[in-house]
Amino acid sequence: MAFYSPHELKKLLKRYGVEVEELKDIERVEFYSGKKKIVVSNPQVIAFKMSGQIFYQVVGSEVREEAIEEKKPETPQEQVKFSEEDVNFIIEYTGAPREKAIEALIKAKGDLAKAIMIIRGEES
Repeated sequence: MAFYSPHELKKLLKRYGVEVEELKDIERVEFYSGKKKIVVSNPQVIAFKMSGQIFYQVVGSEVREEAIEEKKPETPQEQVKFSEEDVNFIIEYTGAPREKAIEALIKAKGDLAKAIMIIRGEES
């Protein structure tokens, strides 16, 4: 088996249509796999370009695994319908500022009694 210097290897690969480029100044590479994240700090990254595709080689000695917290998928907020009269009623009844009255109505999904209880701290 023949061993090539990096310069000779680069020249040989170019002859076969593979461009090789070392990417400089990369501080960190992260890979996500299932419920874990693999972090490579201060890596050496080499890009191989061939047939319209790019392959990356990541080499590093500072490697660690981290657990990933599961996030619930974000869903569009449900449309809550209430009138200006509802907002004014909550403000008059509780003395709460307008923003807080609207926030309570949204949280209570338009239910006036529940919104009042939320403002009074009787329900979360």
